Amino acid sequence: MARTVRDANLETRTARSRLLSRKKPYYRVIDQGCHLGYYKGARAASWSSRYFVGGGRYVEMTLGLADDATDADGIKVLSFSQAQAKAREWFAEQARGAAGAEKVGKYTVKDALTDYQEWLDVERPDRSLQVKRDMRCRIKALIEPEFGKTDVSKLTTRAIRRWHLKLATSLPRMRSRSGAPIRYRDNSNDPEAERKRRHSANRVLTVLKAALNHAWRERRVPNDDAWRRVRPFREVDAARIRYLTDAESVRLVNACSSDFRKLVQAALLTGGRYGELISARASDFDERAGCLLIRRSKSGKPRRIVLTEEGIEFFSQVCAGRSPEELALLRHDGKAWNQSHQIRRLKDACSAARIEPAVSFHILRHTYASRLAMKGTPLAVIAEQLGHADTRMVEKHYAHLAPSYVAETVRANFGRLGIIETENVVSLSGEVHALIGPPQ
Repeated sequence: MARTVRDANLETRTARSRLLSRKKPYYRVIDQGCHLGYYKGARAASWSSRYFVGGGRYVEMTLGLADDATDADGIKVLSFSQAQAKAREWFAEQARGAAGAEKVGKYTVKDALTDYQEWLDVERPDRSLQVKRDMRCRIKALIEPEFGKTDVSKLTTRAIRRWHLKLATSLPRMRSRSGAPIRYRDNSNDPEAERKRRHSANRVLTVLKAALNHAWRERRVPNDDAWRRVRPFREVDAARIRYLTDAESVRLVNACSSDFRKLVQAALLTGGRYGELISARASDFDERAGCLLIRRSKSGKPRRIVLTEEGIEFFSQVCAGRSPEELALLRHDGKAWNQSHQIRRLKDACSAARIEPAVSFHILRHTYASRLAMKGTPLAVIAEQLGHADTRMVEKHYAHLAPSYVAETVRANFGRLGIIETENVVSLSGEVHALIGPPQ
């Protein structure tokens, strides 16, 4: 460890109290081209550092407050020796950056986000295009406008918390064409709107913190204190999973147009995502093995979905007469399905099938997994079918649907109390019908 440089004018509170307040810091040479600065203002004092980069120019960074009025804590309030140690870390970082031909000076949040994405491309080359696109959209729309030009070393906990809260309380953005005005979705009729917005804000915060943590690990910033203190909103992930009953599934399929019907049937029989199904080729269906190959899932890895007899029969029909590399599911005009083609069609089908509120295409995936869970399928098998790395997500969303020893034991042993009066209302196939009897 480098020895602490002594300075009779700066190393003690008493000595610093005798210095006059001024606009420029008092500097102490730590090493060649490296200076520790003490700024004494009318109300507060602080430590800074500067590093010579050539051509008569310095880059500077604020280290923290001086312990003139408050005892040092080593984080925000620093003594002379603590400020010197922190300055040495920053000097070493600048020297490494200069030696490696990296950017020296102001290192912005945008720089950190770019470096993080480049690092991910090398370390995680198997990431799907959808995952990469989603991250880029969040960065461009929600992070860079707020922090893009901010020096990472100047980030504050308060600024990040205010931005995080702003994301959670603002209306959700709607998809729009490039260059078009931003549109917002009205969520006033959604009872889960607050939870959804907080959950979405947490996902964006995760991207920002991951990029900043990468910058800290690469020693591009001296510490991670500013964002480490920001915590995500708690208990906002427990969404109520919507799934269709068998009767609703039948009505929905019948309400779809002929070409879109095949896409909905495929989703209900496989649990595949929209992007996975529209890119499936005829050769991906293996009739002998009874499975469908998903060449590239959301995680970037391939998987095989085991098909039921009904699923094998369905894909045998849709793939009949197709060349191996031809898409298995096509529109009525023979063209491929594109992104977002399913949204309006599914909404119209839900309206015709009297399914309220209308469901998204992803709910068909939930329906598949929920049906497996209710039939007693092991959660590990469901996770493998859905393409999850482990059972955590499956346990979170579907475990309550699986047959439970505790539930079965309670219902078998508690019996009936006889305190509920019978009413002339029964549920048929998940729908409530009033039975009108003779007047009493």
